[in-house]
Amino acid sequence: MKLWGGRFSASTDAVAETFTASIGFDWRLYEDDIAGSAAHCRMLARQGIISNDDARSILGGLKQVREEIDAGSLEFRADLEDIHTHVESRLHELIGEPAGRLHTARSRNDQVVLDMRMYARRFIIDVGKRLVDVESVLLEQAKRHSDWVMPGYTHFQRAQPIVLGHHLLAYREMLARDFERYRDAYQRVNLLPLGAGALAGVPYPIDREYVAELLGFSGLLSNSLDAVGDRDFVAEVLSANAILMAHVSRLANEITIWVSTEFGFAEIDDRFATGSSIMPQKKNPDVAEIIRGKAGRVYGDLQALLTMLKGLPLAYNNDLQEDKESFFDSCDTVIACTSVMSPLLDSIKFNRRRMRQTAGENFSLATDYADYLAAKGIPFREAHTIVGRMVAWCIEQERTLETLSLEEFRGFSSEFVEDVLRIDLDYSVNMRRGQGGTAPARVEQAAEDAASNVEEQKEWLAAAASELLDLDDLVYRPVAD
Repeated sequence: MKLWGGRFSASTDAVAETFTASIGFDWRLYEDDIAGSAAHCRMLARQGIISNDDARSILGGLKQVREEIDAGSLEFRADLEDIHTHVESRLHELIGEPAGRLHTARSRNDQVVLDMRMYARRFIIDVGKRLVDVESVLLEQAKRHSDWVMPGYTHFQRAQPIVLGHHLLAYREMLARDFERYRDAYQRVNLLPLGAGALAGVPYPIDREYVAELLGFSGLLSNSLDAVGDRDFVAEVLSANAILMAHVSRLANEITIWVSTEFGFAEIDDRFATGSSIMPQKKNPDVAEIIRGKAGRVYGDLQALLTMLKGLPLAYNNDLQEDKESFFDSCDTVIACTSVMSPLLDSIKFNRRRMRQTAGENFSLATDYADYLAAKGIPFREAHTIVGRMVAWCIEQERTLETLSLEEFRGFSSEFVEDVLRIDLDYSVNMRRGQGGTAPARVEQAAEDAASNVEEQKEWLAAAASELLDLDDLVYRPVAD
């Protein structure tokens, strides 16, 4: 009989049963479900709501259920609906009557959101570790290439020279903000919903603070309706996932561009490329392309969740069951992409000669000449116009600015003197030494600062992980008389 079967006189239609079952995807919450049940059981015994003997039986049974699921020997069935019912049903088969006391003072409504919050905590720590890995590789590549000149782009047109290290550190900054988003979300994820019951709280002398302590939560959700009826913590994690994938996808896209024959800025290691089934010469950046493509999938997961949540009345509605597939898919995709991005980035070999050559083309130093004139006292707008005329003349004459003689420069402005001839790619990047600029010395300092930030991220991850529950301790530790 189903947990709720007492009210019903007819069995669930087989098609409806399969349609409404969530065990096909929520089985992966089993560790969280068993840990939450163990903590709840200990609290019930501590409060005298169930006996210590019953608590011992329940914990012993939960241990066996966990081991059976770990071993893959527990069959998942649609008629048992969800992971909560599977655990409780198997527990009843193992220990009998005491299993029926475990669900005292809780509902599947607060039970499932507990499981989701516990899963989300672990995910945030997991993705945080992978972000640190990607950031660390970016930092190493940035330090290695702190003075490698390359073209910077606006509107995907060559604009001004920059150094490769500066370009890579821009992505490190994006990922650092992603890390902060997850860390900030963790505060709101890490709140205990258990004790809310179905929607109105429970009429038992429970100790929610004790359960929060056992499970490593930093606080309690204060409103029972909100605790079971909202999923903004899921939306927040999926939003952070979507923004992260925007950044990772942009980086993956640039990799696919850089390794093209047209650009020739870099080469991907054979381990992260594939060939063509028909063209023997091809070396395709498939890993980067797939990362780029998966961003849309993560965006779709967020959109699906937000659309499902729109307009739901309080408190729990079974629409909320639909949060899990989007959540799991988004998290799995993000973990997969960030896991492969680190070795992919580490394997890339850059072509210094090609990047420098390209950086010097298309009048990329034009702004430097305008700045030169402005430093001589000419208003920048006027200087901009003068250099614009120089560029137009050079195009007409099939010349470049760097090939002009001093006399030719002075034909456009008498403010040009001998030192104008020192303007080149290295001059350009070294002049931009203000905070946030592309000068190699500034890039090296920025990399050092970023490395300190990564160490702080590692410290937070270690601290957060240390506060999480020890499942073995929760399940195996004896219940004191």
